[in-house]
Amino acid sequence: MITALRRGLLVLLAVLPLFSHAALTAHQVIQKTTDELLADLKANKEQYRSDPAAFYDSLNEILGPVVDADGISRSIMTVKYSRNATPEQMKRFQENFKRSLMQFYGNALLEYNNQQIRVLPPSGKQDPKRTSVGMEVVGRQGEIYPVSYTMVNDGEWRVRNVIINGINIGKLFRDQFADSMQRNGGDLDKTIDGWAEVVARAKDTEAGQQAVGDE
Repeated sequence: MITALRRGLLVLLAVLPLFSHAALTAHQVIQKTTDELLADLKANKEQYRSDPAAFYDSLNEILGPVVDADGISRSIMTVKYSRNATPEQMKRFQENFKRSLMQFYGNALLEYNNQQIRVLPPSGKQDPKRTSVGMEVVGRQGEIYPVSYTMVNDGEWRVRNVIINGINIGKLFRDQFADSMQRNGGDLDKTIDGWAEVVARAKDTEAGQQAVGDE
């Protein structure tokens, strides 16, 4: 059975912008991309199940350009560590981050089984540079899982952060990065190269938090 968290995770991929839609609002981009990505998944799901590597590569090709990898990476590292990182280290971390993100969320997306997804209408005055987009995933029993996306506009809308059922993914990753730096004695290269393991620990942490919340 898919946990509430994983139901939320699959929506992250479902709503990321597929193309550049500078003329569209963040909400319009999300709605359009939800339809396009889920249609692609429906057409190729069996192939993706038998070839996960191809699926991750496809996700990275589609979603990588529209994730604010630089902003997310610096946020995860925080100024404490990013200010001392070389351009090569930042680039390597961004690449590792995007690859692990596709693997982390790809499995959740493969478990999508026609759950209802609703893009909530914008409320109040919208900032042209930064906004939040609300979503709801409705489970088979009618349970509702809220998702909130922080999107930034630097000429096109990009995803900066996501909060899934009350769990702030950006904060969770920041905590995991700081913990990994401490475990590695402040060795930034070792932490960057081991980021996949950091993400795996974050996944376990989220699952544990969700299990407690469901009790």
